[in-house]
Amino acid sequence: MTSAWERFWFAPRPTSSLALVRIAFGALMFFWTLALAPDLGAFFGAGGLLARPPGGSGAWSAFSVASGPLAVEVMFIVMLVSTLALALGYRTRLASVLVFVGILSFERRNPDVFNGGDGLLRVIAFYLMLAPAGAALSLDRLRTHRDDFWKFPPRAPWPMRLLQLQLSVVYIGGLWIKVQGTTWNAGTAVSYAVRITDLNRFPLPGGLTHSLLLSNLLTFGTLALELSLGLLVWNRRLRLPVLLAGIGLHLGIEYSIRVGFFSLGMLTLYLAFLDPHWVEAQLLALRDRLQRRRSRARARAAPAPVR
Repeated sequence: MTSAWERFWFAPRPTSSLALVRIAFGALMFFWTLALAPDLGAFFGAGGLLARPPGGSGAWSAFSVASGPLAVEVMFIVMLVSTLALALGYRTRLASVLVFVGILSFERRNPDVFNGGDGLLRVIAFYLMLAPAGAALSLDRLRTHRDDFWKFPPRAPWPMRLLQLQLSVVYIGGLWIKVQGTTWNAGTAVSYAVRITDLNRFPLPGGLTHSLLLSNLLTFGTLALELSLGLLVWNRRLRLPVLLAGIGLHLGIEYSIRVGFFSLGMLTLYLAFLDPHWVEAQLLALRDRLQRRRSRARARAAPAPVR
């Protein structure tokens, strides 16, 4: 058991999957930050909805130091630049710290405009701050190992394990909360959810939203799928079908309900379960295809030999 514990947390593994998580999360956080722009002053400025942050013991943030309009705008710009730097892997450690502090600061400045999905992004940012996220597919590696850019140096996988465990915690915790109520146990929760007009993104057929049978199937099916995602994702044979089913679940949620960045955050966590050796093989195959295309393009552009 001790040996298995050591392998699980600390046996070095390629950093290819971690690189994908970093790139996807950096891009996601860039758009998350852009989404704040239209209401930046109203949500976070001193003249907006809250004159000052709710505060509380230990509720620190960057806005505890400065909270004026200029501070909000500076933090917004820092977040935009840091998320791009994180996606590109430039000064990755510093960028990940700034992203974590930025999202924490905005969420604590006005927690009423965020939801659980935003909290999930904060947790992912915290784990990436601790991970060797710039070890592969990054500008950091290009600067220091230009000749070995397409290498994926092995590192202890414990930050990735934390990301994986977070996925299980979200699904199992969400399932436990659902079964404490009545609508999920009655098989009607999905029908209620898709009929909240303020949250609808695209309309669904009336037969789907008003059919008791379909509502039962979708409600209990969601509970079964969340249980499967929380537990069976750890089984290598069942991992792929379970994750594909989860992708279908979140795409369905994204189509029908406005839930912010929750589904996209969960799909980012899915990348942590990709086998790093498989990811490395796919990335190297992509590199080879790009090199062949570049070689053919150079051959076509070269002048014809003089006869």
